[in-house]
Amino acid sequence: MTFPPLREELRGIQPYGAPQLDVPVQLNVNENPYPPPADCVADIAAAVAEAATTLNRYPDREFTALREALAGYLSGDSTHPVAAEQVWAANGSNEVMLQLLQAFGGPGRCALSFAPTYSMYPEYARDAMTEWVVGRREEDFSLDAAAARELVLAHRPAVVLLPSPNNPTGTALPPEEVSMLCEAAGDGVVVVDEAYGEFRRPGVPSALDLLPRHRNLVVSRTMSKAFALAGARLGYLAAAPEICDAIRVVRLPYHLSAVTQATALAALRHAPALLARVADLRAERDATVDWLRAQGLVVADSDANFALFGTFADRRAVWQGLLDRGVLIRETGPDGWLRVSIGTPAEMNAFKDALVDVMKEQAA
Repeated sequence: MTFPPLREELRGIQPYGAPQLDVPVQLNVNENPYPPPADCVADIAAAVAEAATTLNRYPDREFTALREALAGYLSGDSTHPVAAEQVWAANGSNEVMLQLLQAFGGPGRCALSFAPTYSMYPEYARDAMTEWVVGRREEDFSLDAAAARELVLAHRPAVVLLPSPNNPTGTALPPEEVSMLCEAAGDGVVVVDEAYGEFRRPGVPSALDLLPRHRNLVVSRTMSKAFALAGARLGYLAAAPEICDAIRVVRLPYHLSAVTQATALAALRHAPALLARVADLRAERDATVDWLRAQGLVVADSDANFALFGTFADRRAVWQGLLDRGVLIRETGPDGWLRVSIGTPAEMNAFKDALVDVMKEQAA
């Protein structure tokens, strides 16, 4: 046996992670570029200080107050109220997803999604020893609803992962397609990953509206994006209480620290202020999409805080050219495409100037 005795299917695999480089303009990991406002920071600091006086004790493992606060927030984004017993949370939506795969996947079961999509999904399946099945999206990154339904019926997945808006394309799913796949999945769990849900365009509904209709539907969210709390690591979901109860079986003891719970609760008290920049970021996104198209590029319609654009014969050269000019974006998605997170107006101007220079250099 080779040391260390790593599982054979993990040998040679590089760990997931976007480049972390110290450059003036960082537009590669879909963060909110605006930090929390000062009064929110002060409230978080006070809440954490209070929590620190109890750190000799384990936190509330049911994070009751946080679940109630999250349910209140989600109820405001849904046509139906969400109850606290329908809410679960963990250390980022990554842990939420892994817990779902640990609870409902496993040997002899499969998880299914449609590429291009979030590159961590197959890793969750792998870590939970779950077979990974992947269908394909259309050229405009939408789903062929009939083909998607047939794939689900053919494989009977235990878990279907449907990001909406999708990462890295920004594409949102129509609710009727979500409903159709929930019905096709039978007793399989259908997870609509709404990590970027707050950035969706007006008139695009949340899958939260469908929860009363489908007992196998899970809607996941995060505080990392619109809430500008990427460093806090708090993800959560809404689902039938039976699904939340099932996740308890696989969660680690006291998995949400007292500090995390205090931070998230304080942030939720300031939700309107934290989300105040969402409209600005939507407008900047739409302006960026229009500008990229005016440069002759193809851009996917986006309901997220990023834009996928292309296509380039050598996208690596374009990515490197931008980096050489102090602008970091993401080399991800199908061949020839690049993704830019939406930053401040100054950051987006720097990106545009750098891209114009790089494209001129490439054309010379």
